[in-house]
Amino acid sequence: MIVGIDASNVRTGGGVTHMVNLLGAARPREFGIRRVRVWANARTLVLLPERDWLEKLHEPWLDRALPWRLAWQWLRLPRLAHAGCDLLFSPGGNAPRVAPLPLLAMSRNMLPFEWSELRRYGFSWTTLRLLMLRFGMVRTFRRADGVIFLMPYAKAAVERVARVSGRVAIVPHGVEERFRVPPRPQVALADCSPERPLRLLYVSIVDVYKHQWHVAEAVARLRAEGLPLLLDLVGPAYPPALARLRRTLERVDPRGECVRYRGPLPFEDLHRLTAEADLFVFASSCENMPNILLEAMAQGFPIACARRGPMPELLGDAGVYFDPEDPAEIALAIRRLAEDAALRARCARAAFERAANYTWARCADETLAFIRAIAAAIRL
Repeated sequence: MIVGIDASNVRTGGGVTHMVNLLGAARPREFGIRRVRVWANARTLVLLPERDWLEKLHEPWLDRALPWRLAWQWLRLPRLAHAGCDLLFSPGGNAPRVAPLPLLAMSRNMLPFEWSELRRYGFSWTTLRLLMLRFGMVRTFRRADGVIFLMPYAKAAVERVARVSGRVAIVPHGVEERFRVPPRPQVALADCSPERPLRLLYVSIVDVYKHQWHVAEAVARLRAEGLPLLLDLVGPAYPPALARLRRTLERVDPRGECVRYRGPLPFEDLHRLTAEADLFVFASSCENMPNILLEAMAQGFPIACARRGPMPELLGDAGVYFDPEDPAEIALAIRRLAEDAALRARCARAAFERAANYTWARCADETLAFIRAIAAAIRL
């Protein structure tokens, strides 16, 4: 069997992480797959592993803007897939009709399916793009022979909107082994000071559903109450959300004493910052399966986490939860962890142990087994 992968919209973030690690851990011949063909832009293809069974196909249209990528997907992809594949896999979840070729789709983006989150973008190109994506994904899921969901939460949310007629599997992502660090000894808050504060870290894009401004306000309140805390915010930014964050910082911490926005950092610098942190904060209100949270768990962090979406499914009882839109509740969760080193130690150990269940080898095996099952069912 030859499997084609439409990676036309796999360009940044979690999509690239998934594709790189899935193919890096895959053993396709054990599942009756003799070749895998991936169509993607040049930057993504460079990141993919070199394997004798992997054919990396560069399509110049995919290096261009969205209209060009959509044109390639709808005009060229069906012909390319029919010419040399036995099944098409769409990890982006938005694919053209390729019947009678079997189609496997994947749900990775929850924003198009949660109106309360989508509306945060107001009247904007982002809103229009997400609505278009919702339409395309609903249509794809309805006609796909199989759909992969990452978490039960995502499956339930999507199925409220899209009728999924094919087979369904829940295949969670893994975490890279480089992130697995046993929990470190927890420093007592009494041993901290404004010069040597308890360091908080929040790594994520600054966006309208990530609520960094509420976290910053919570930390500033605690600092004003005498807790020696320092919050580092790391990640790229959606400009309107960054403007809101900067307005908040100017109001609650104009001298930058307790909150620092570091922007996007290279991995080497991020690794150093992670090693220096004592507590992780994750305040997103819309996720499918957050790689960032899973990586923080694998690094043995005590975590203060949003009580939204799939986060309780992933973190379980290994964290302290809050409403990400309530700075007072965020402050309460952070205070609980900051003042109780024993609680931090228990949460860190539990999070580290839960993260051990998520590996890319498991993800690859379960994905390829599902592909094999779909192909076998179609042949029957």
